[in-house]
Amino acid sequence: MSGRAEIHHEHRDVNGGWLRPSVFGAMDGLVSNFALIAGVAGGTDDTKVIALAGVAGLAAGAFSMAGGEYVSVASQRELALAEIDVERREIARHPDAEQEELAQGYIDKGVDPALAAEVARQISLDPSQALEVHAQAELGVTPADLPAPKIAAVSSFLSFSVGAILPLLPYLFGVTSLWLSAVLSCLALFAAGALVSTVTARSWWYSGLRQLVVGVVAAGLTFGLGNLIGGTGGL
Repeated sequence: MSGRAEIHHEHRDVNGGWLRPSVFGAMDGLVSNFALIAGVAGGTDDTKVIALAGVAGLAAGAFSMAGGEYVSVASQRELALAEIDVERREIARHPDAEQEELAQGYIDKGVDPALAAEVARQISLDPSQALEVHAQAELGVTPADLPAPKIAAVSSFLSFSVGAILPLLPYLFGVTSLWLSAVLSCLALFAAGALVSTVTARSWWYSGLRQLVVGVVAAGLTFGLGNLIGGTGGL
């Protein structure tokens, strides 16, 4: 029999750099382009203008999302690396003080002082391991598992594009009414929200309904605004 405890469960990746931009990108693409198309359709019956607006919204939004995610995640990563470097220098310059700090952290969590001191001593024998433990305890990050800007940017670009093209598809195939785009968008909104529930604790119907309501409200308001300004559009 192995002396190592058997693991009976696994956790999903909650720190990766792909999930948040992918989910946010798809939702944003679907909601924003649905709302944009509805707004333009509320003001004009010209399907070429509506389709052009949808294509422009897809392209502009996808590049904006990708660029924003890249800069945001890169800045976050650079900040984390800078603080990790500070911790690395402190471990090199004041190893005893950092070891005591680590031991105190375990004591504060309820570990026996003698055991905490010994654990901290053993961890501190390996500077790289000590750095990882200090970074997790003080900064809440793992040096080897920081978010990747390129992954975030590509995930945002692709997911936004997928979401944004759905309400646009009927117009690309010659449909002249907003109804089909609206129905397709509503189904996609509910499905996307339900899909998100697989990586959260929410039920599929709650997540789906929540996303549907958000999208419908946004599209309804922009349609009304477009109709108020243009006054020639319709369903």
